[in-house]
Amino acid sequence: MTDFNLHDENSAPEAARPLLEGSKKSFGMVPNLHAVMAEAPGLLEGYQTLHRLFGESSFNADEITVVWQTINVENECHYCVPAHTGIAKSMNVSDDIINALRDEDALPDEKLEALRTFTLKVMRQHGNLSDEDVKAFLDAGYQQRHILEVILGLAQKVMSNYTNHLAETPVDKPFEKFAWTKKG
Repeated sequence: MTDFNLHDENSAPEAARPLLEGSKKSFGMVPNLHAVMAEAPGLLEGYQTLHRLFGESSFNADEITVVWQTINVENECHYCVPAHTGIAKSMNVSDDIINALRDEDALPDEKLEALRTFTLKVMRQHGNLSDEDVKAFLDAGYQQRHILEVILGLAQKVMSNYTNHLAETPVDKPFEKFAWTKKG
């Protein structure tokens, strides 16, 4: 496998340096994902922008976590599941939700379970959902806006999950305690 560089503010291409400085301000460190993405400044900038936009979506912290972790678990991302476990804890998402997502167990809330089901269908069916699938999501209490915001979250996670698979990004120290492997 190709060894990818873990860049810092000194080794990164010039266009990525301010982005890594922003990462350091936001997270108190340069996450290894960002350090890898810095090799392609446009990827890092796109990822950071989508991360910000999804965080500003109409979803609450529990719903953001459901979308992120549903995608991370489905894609078996060794880096993002632990990282988003730590992020979810910092967002005060309950351990019941966090653990259900990590273990692919039923969520403790029907509306959140509808969000997970919908997110999985969007992924697995590449957006080709039936009218019944969309109606079930809307009947659960979501709106058309949420359909589109799931796509926004998915776009962000494709960037990170695929980068982590190809680069075998090492999990950051603060998230190592949340190491994860898919059940079964």
